[in-house]
Amino acid sequence: MTGHDPISPQRLLGALRWRYATQRFDPSRPIPDPTRLALLETLRLAPSGFGLQPWRFISAESPALRQTLAAASWNQPQVLQAPSLLVLCRRDRVDSSDAERLIALARAQRAISDDEAAQWRANLASFLTSGTDIAEWAARQVYLALGTLVTAAALLGVDACPLEGIDPAAYDRALGLPGTGYTTVLAVALGYRAADDPAAALPKLRFSSDQVVTRA
Repeated sequence: MTGHDPISPQRLLGALRWRYATQRFDPSRPIPDPTRLALLETLRLAPSGFGLQPWRFISAESPALRQTLAAASWNQPQVLQAPSLLVLCRRDRVDSSDAERLIALARAQRAISDDEAAQWRANLASFLTSGTDIAEWAARQVYLALGTLVTAAALLGVDACPLEGIDPAAYDRALGLPGTGYTTVLAVALGYRAADDPAAALPKLRFSSDQVVTRA
């Protein structure tokens, strides 16, 4: 584990105040490879319940695929304009084999003991048999990854627009997902705002802190 130099509160809040759901991207300005790869890595590093990571992230790069996905996104222009389009997918089901895969990873990277592995296995089994709607739970984990991605993008000076106004089933078909155990949740367009995007100048609409934060 390497060290970390925290950024200032002012820099963090400045980045979050700067970001908005970008409506028009500059298609002539690509995301540099180191930045693009860092954003993909933020998805891999995102938190998830129990560390189960019930997701897959697809980078839609083919122009033909983008055209198909645009039609499945009510022709929102960001799908074609943005230099990067990521599709965030959830696992349809999670079972004991996924728990064992995670435990094997913990054994390899953390050298956990047999007793620790047994306790972890019991905790995961208790969750997986609790009656939780796993597909819905997995979708919520995808939104944790989305939050991580959008925040990281703002800190890197990259604009983002999460896209929930899509036809997930059409996305699934276009991406060949049926039968793979994964289902589309949403897409995220990433790039740099166009100079003529009118949304960039709009005030951010947020309720005051005393209306949304309670100290108990």
